[in-house]
Order: sequence, then C-alpha cells, then structure tokens
Amino acid sequence: MQDYLKLRDEVEVAYSKLRISSLQRENSVLLAKMHQPNFWSDNSKAQEISKKQSNLQKRIDFWNKLKSDSNDLIDLAELNDESLELEIKKQYQLLNKQYLNVKRELQFRGPYDQSNVILSIFAGAGGTDAQDWASMLLRMYRRWAEKEGLKIATLDISAGDEAGLKSVTIDISEGDFLYGKLQGENGVHRLVRLSPFNSDNLRQTSFARVEVIPKIESPELINLEDKDLKIDVYRSGGKGGQSVNTTDSAVRITHIPTGIVVAIQNERSQLQNRETALTILRSKLAQMQLDQHKDKISELKGSNKSNEWGSQIRNYVLHPYSMVKDTRTKHETTEVQRVLDGGINSFIEAYLDSLL
Repeated sequence: MQDYLKLRDEVEVAYSKLRISSLQRENSVLLAKMHQPNFWSDNSKAQEISKKQSNLQKRIDFWNKLKSDSNDLIDLAELNDESLELEIKKQYQLLNKQYLNVKRELQFRGPYDQSNVILSIFAGAGGTDAQDWASMLLRMYRRWAEKEGLKIATLDISAGDEAGLKSVTIDISEGDFLYGKLQGENGVHRLVRLSPFNSDNLRQTSFARVEVIPKIESPELINLEDKDLKIDVYRSGGKGGQSVNTTDSAVRITHIPTGIVVAIQNERSQLQNRETALTILRSKLAQMQLDQHKDKISELKGSNKSNEWGSQIRNYVLHPYSMVKDTRTKHETTEVQRVLDGGINSFIEAYLDSLL
C-alpha cells in the first residue's frame, strides 16, 4: 500500500508542477482559433496551430489519465480484496512504468524546452582534420535523431576544402522537448586521434563548435524591425552550391543591434533562403534572451568563444586510449564508436541530472 500511495503523491506533485490546468486553458484557446471560419486562410500557420494543439491534447490526456488511474489504484487497494491483489500489482507496475518514462518532463520548464532545434556545427582549429571532425559530429547527431524517430532537414552546408565540412546547419523536429534535451550539446567538442590526413599518421587534436538553439517559427514571438536588418543577396558558390549558383539566391541577413549574421544559400529560391535565415535569426535572438535572463552576458555572442583547447565541453579520445568524457558532468564511457554512432543519450541525461 505504501508504494501505491507514494506513486499517487508523486503523480499529484508532477501534475501540479507541469501546470496541467494552465495547459488546458491554452488548449481551449487553440481550439477556439481552430473553429474560426477563416482559420485555414493561412495554411502554414493553421498547420502549426493544429500540430501544437494535437500535441498539447495528448499531453493533457496522458496526465489526466495517469492521475485518475493512480487514484483508482488506491481505491482498489483499500477494498482489501485478496482476489484483486494480483490485478492491483499489475496495474501498479504499469502505472509506475508510465510515470518513470515521463518523469524527465519535470525538468523541462524553460520557455523553449518544447521547441524544435536548429543545430549548427562549425569546424574549428585543426585544418582538414577539424573539418572531417565536423562531418563526424553531423553523422553522430543524424544517427541519434534517426534512432529517436525524429525528422532531420539540412538548412545550410559548406563543404571543406579537402574533406569534411566547414559548417552545417540542420533542423531537428517531430519530437518531444527537443531543445530541452539537446541544449547541453551546445559548446566545443574536442577529438584526439591518429590523423588520416597526415602521411606520418601522427596524433592530431581537432575542435568543432556545436550551436544548439530553439527554433522560433512564429514571427510574433520575436519582433524583427526592418530598420534593424541589413539584407544582402549574392550568388551561391563553392562546394555544395554548384546547383544553385546561376542566380543571386543566397541571402545574408545582419541584425545590426546585436551584430548577428545569418547566411543561407541552400535553396534555389531567394525567398526560401530569406525565410530560413529569418527563422534562424529569430532563434538566435531567442537564445540570447534566455542567456540574458540567466545573467550569462559572456555567452551572448558565440564568436567570443574560441573553438580550441580549454573551452571544450566534451573530449572524444581515439588514441592513445578510447574514451569519451564530458568536462562538465564528468560522465564518461570507453565505447567511443557507440557514441559516434549516435549513442549520446547517457550524456544528455547526465547533463540534465546535473541541472537538478
């Protein structure tokens, strides 16, 4: 009986912390919008609202049922009916498993924790090895996303001179609390290995910076004024741009007050590249607002952080031994290849646990 009471009480606390009643009010507002006659006049916005409402409804229904079922479990147990004992134990095990699976939700209370993610990788110090390392990191995050059943789209990519990537930006979506889960990947990642690009096969240290920001698609969330934007269009070029370099389709947007620059040349359409650049700019500004709220002024501009020794958040060592170790949480594993194949959940969870 004690275990049943503990489960009910924990579910009650979680229900309160997650502010389910507030989510129900938000859901009602969304449903009212969806019933307006002109709701589908803006198809993209209507789809966005519909998807948000659907996800919100699923979350509300789950927690309402878990709360109701945990209360019913106590009522059954209080009957002291021996014939129901096995059924009650099975019900408890099922409910407890459901609760443990979603318990992590309690940590995701940030304003953008439920947002999709824009993840960028920039090759740092280390020349061709660093550019190859950037492509290895892209593969790692792609593999992780595939294992999690997420959708991945490439927004922009710049190939390396000899191998690998100078930079790449991807969109990760169709998952729960993606920014909340991936925010800890933000920072410099360091690789130590025997270089495949060195004729003497010498040990090489390479760096790449990973930037994780919440994707802000709604213009009303982050107000961009025309006077604050400098927009340049130019012809796409270089590796990866050959198929689009016949027109001035590339777009570079500078946010004058902050100095943030976003350049996109991935699509054939200048309009598509412009919209993508504006979405990324809004997302970067949202991240800055989060940092300002946390009083971390030094983190407001990524360019102030060098992609080199001493600034890394995680080390990946392939030689002279095998080890991946996070410098913040001290979590480590010798299964380097498993990590590089997308097995990063233990590092994500260790970082989230360190925030408690």
